[in-house]
Amino acid sequence: MKNICLMLMLVFAAFSVNAQVLQTYIDTAFKNNIVLQQKNVSLEKAQYALKAAKGLFLPSVAFQAGYQTADGGRNIPLPLGDLLNPIYSTLNQITGANNFPRMENQTINFLPKNFHDAKVRTTVPIINTDIINNKRISEQQLTLKEFEVQIYKRDLVKEVKTAYYNYLSALAAVDVYKSGLQLVNEGLRVNQKLLENGKGLPAYVLRSQSEVESVRATLIDAEQKVNNARLYFNFLLNRNADDAIIVEKDDKNDLAKVQGLLATLDISGQREELKALNQVVSINKTVRKMNGQFAVPRLGAFLDLGTQSEGFKFNSNTRYYMLGLQLEIPIFSGNRNSNRIKESNLDLKNAELNANLVAQQLSLSAKTAQNNLRSAYQTYQSSQKQFEAASTYLRLIERGYLAGANSFVETIDARNQYTSAQILVNINLYKVLMAMANIERETASYTLN
Repeated sequence: MKNICLMLMLVFAAFSVNAQVLQTYIDTAFKNNIVLQQKNVSLEKAQYALKAAKGLFLPSVAFQAGYQTADGGRNIPLPLGDLLNPIYSTLNQITGANNFPRMENQTINFLPKNFHDAKVRTTVPIINTDIINNKRISEQQLTLKEFEVQIYKRDLVKEVKTAYYNYLSALAAVDVYKSGLQLVNEGLRVNQKLLENGKGLPAYVLRSQSEVESVRATLIDAEQKVNNARLYFNFLLNRNADDAIIVEKDDKNDLAKVQGLLATLDISGQREELKALNQVVSINKTVRKMNGQFAVPRLGAFLDLGTQSEGFKFNSNTRYYMLGLQLEIPIFSGNRNSNRIKESNLDLKNAELNANLVAQQLSLSAKTAQNNLRSAYQTYQSSQKQFEAASTYLRLIERGYLAGANSFVETIDARNQYTSAQILVNINLYKVLMAMANIERETASYTLN
């Protein structure tokens, strides 16, 4: 009876895990998990993309410079001498002086020679619907990235809790097998004493030794499962694989929440998956609006402050400014714009259909999770009753064996039933806790920081 009470304490004490310890591990996973860090990097990139989209509304200032020199090519003949020299000769004769000298004909080359143009150009958009819509799309994409981070956080919470419960289940199994090893060792000792007193059989001793080795091998396998569970848990938290896992217990019992979860199921659309899909619909609406505004004119202004000259001169004659407006009105583009509008309409329709489909799937998965929790809880309650029956059966068979009323084979069967019932209680209870973690994920009821 003492052993039974001890085993009950070992099995049930681990079930009331301190929520604060588990929450600390979840916070550690939020901080260290590599995949979550990648999600945060994508979120940060989206933030910078939004800043870049907002920057398109501001003036753009750039320094531009060019240098050109050439020789040959086409020339422009200017017959200045042929035109002006007769007039100048007549004027000189009339005035009796030589105030009007002769001029030579000139030739002007088309290509610039040793010419530079340096300026500071400032441009600013005045009317441009693409910039406005791109800013809106960047804002929506940023919100979408935020939802993706929250979605993975919820998945990570579920994985951490499941891995933690697997670890506790493996630990409890080790305790059960250690207790079972004590039982079979005690059975071996009893059979050895009976054989020494002439009341036992050598076959019973050999069978007891076989049972001891079988339980010891099972215990080694259970300890290896503990190591594997610890490795995966530390992997989720991005910790050293050999780091110890703290197990603390209090008087609270998570099983008290089961009845409430089975009574009500909140699927009110709080899942980030639905919000993300609705955001995708909004993005497609913005894209359709942007494509539909192709005929809106675009107006921009520019201001040039610079200098132009040949021979790198810089003075009041070379400096200049130029102020202007640029207007663009689309007229015809081969029906590309109308085709883009049709394409964006189809994208929007597909996004809406996908959102409706996923909403139905999430509702189905939430109800399925509730049914799985109900089944796991009922199975756990049944295993408790089975464990109580196996405990009573073992106690009666051991007493009967010592009194000679039951066979040794019956004691072995009773011990196996007792150990199996203990393991079954342990497995089924942690299945309930895992099912609770799953329904918490399906209903998005965990509060994210």
